[in-house]
Amino acid sequence: MKRYITVVFLVLGAFTFSFGQSSSSPQLVDRIIATVGTSFILQSDLEMEYTQYLASGNAPSEQVKCYIVQQLLTSKLLSQQAAIDSIEVSENEIDDNLNQRIRVMIQRAGGRERLEEFLNRSILQHKEEMRPMVAEQLKGNKMQQQLVSNIDVTPQEVKNYFEGLNADSLPYFDTEIEYSQLVLKPILTKEEKEQFRQKAEGYRKQVMNGSDFGTIARLYSEDGSAPFGGEMDYATRDTWVKEFSAQAFKLKEGEISPVFETQFGYHFLQVLDRRGEEVKVRHILVRIKPTQASLERTKLRIDSIANRIAEKKINFNTAASLYSDDNNTKYNGGVVTNMEDRSTLIPVSQLEDVSVFNAIDPLQPGEVSKPILYTEKGSGDVTYRIYYLKSRIPPHKANLDQDFAKIKEAARQDKINRTLSEWFESRRESTYIDINPDFLSCGELKIWTSQKDIAAD
Repeated sequence: MKRYITVVFLVLGAFTFSFGQSSSSPQLVDRIIATVGTSFILQSDLEMEYTQYLASGNAPSEQVKCYIVQQLLTSKLLSQQAAIDSIEVSENEIDDNLNQRIRVMIQRAGGRERLEEFLNRSILQHKEEMRPMVAEQLKGNKMQQQLVSNIDVTPQEVKNYFEGLNADSLPYFDTEIEYSQLVLKPILTKEEKEQFRQKAEGYRKQVMNGSDFGTIARLYSEDGSAPFGGEMDYATRDTWVKEFSAQAFKLKEGEISPVFETQFGYHFLQVLDRRGEEVKVRHILVRIKPTQASLERTKLRIDSIANRIAEKKINFNTAASLYSDDNNTKYNGGVVTNMEDRSTLIPVSQLEDVSVFNAIDPLQPGEVSKPILYTEKGSGDVTYRIYYLKSRIPPHKANLDQDFAKIKEAARQDKINRTLSEWFESRRESTYIDINPDFLSCGELKIWTSQKDIAAD
C-alpha cells in the first residue's frame, strides 16, 4: 500500500521575526541539502527559515528543521509545475509581497533602524535576498490554487462523506442563530465636522512648516498606517476610495495635498513615488467622531424605523435594504452571513460582541430587538443597531438536515486534500528527488526519497 505525502499548504512568511535577543550561530559553508528535478535546496535556505523560527522565541528543534525542508520540497515541486504550465508572477506582485513582509517586520522590530540592526544589513539588501524565494513561493501558491480552483462536491458526495465519518466522533455544535441587522451611522452637520477638519489643517500646517511628515503621522494619524509613518504600499487608482485616489494621482512626486474628506474622515497625503499605473503615498487621517447632538438625531431616526417595523408598516428586511448604512448586509436585506462557510447560520459563540448577544438572546424567532448603541472594535466607530431574529437552532450533534452547508465544506476540503495528495504523490514518483543523508532521519521526509513504493506504517 502506498503512503501519500502529507500536503503542506504554503503559507508565505510562516515564520516571522520577533525582535528580542537573538542567539548567534556559527557560520556554515553553504551546501546542497536536497535536489528536486533540476533545482536545489541549499543549507542557507533552511537556515534562513530556521533562524526566523528561533527569533520568534521558540526552542531549538530538529523536528522543525524537518518540517521546513518538507515545506521547501513542496514549494519546489509546485514552482516547477508552474514553469511547465507557464504560470508567472509579476515583479509588482513580488514587490507588493516583499513590502507587506517588511512592513510587518518593521512593526515587530519597533522601527526601520532596529530592523536593520537585527538583520545586520539594510532593508533593501534583505529584500533582494528574499526576492528569489518569494517569487518561487508565489508561483507555487498560484499553481496550487489552479489545481483546486474547480473542485466542488455533489450532494451525493456530501452524503457519502458524512456517512463515512465515525458516528462517535461527529462534532457537537453550539446554539446557532439566523439574524439580520439594520445599522445607522450618526451624520454630522458641516458645522459639527469643522473641528475635525481644523485639526487636520493644523497637522498639515506643521508639516508644511518643516515638521517631519512621518513623525506627525506616527504621533497623530488615526489610520492603521500610522506606525509606518503613514506610508502605504504601491496601489492602483481603484484601490482606494475615489476622493483619495483623485488626490494621489494628480500630484507630482513629493507634493502634499490639501486636506480633503472621505468616508473615513479628513486626510492629507504626500506622493512618495510613481511606478507605471501605481503610486506610493503616505497620509494622515483625522477620523470624524459623532457629537452628542448627532447621536441624539440618529437615536430618534432608528426609533422611528423600529416603530414602523413593529406596527407592520414595513418588514425588517425591506427596512434594512432602504435605510441601513452597513454595505456588507443592506443589499441582502440585512442578513448576516457566516464568513467561514457563507451560510446564514451563526454560532452564538461567534457573535462579534457581548452587546450583540445581549440584544438578540432574549428574542424569540420573528422578534426585533430594541435599538442599541454599538462601538466597533478597532476603529471605535459608533452606530445604532436593531436586530431581527429569524431562527434559533439549539445545541446538537452534526446531522445532514441542519448542518448541510458545514458538512459540504468539510467534504470539499477533504476532496481538495485528496486531490493535492495524489498530485504530489504522482510528481514525487516522476521527479528525481535526492535528500542529504543528514535529513533521512526525518520520518516525514522518507516518502520524498527516490524509492517508488514505501509501505505504510
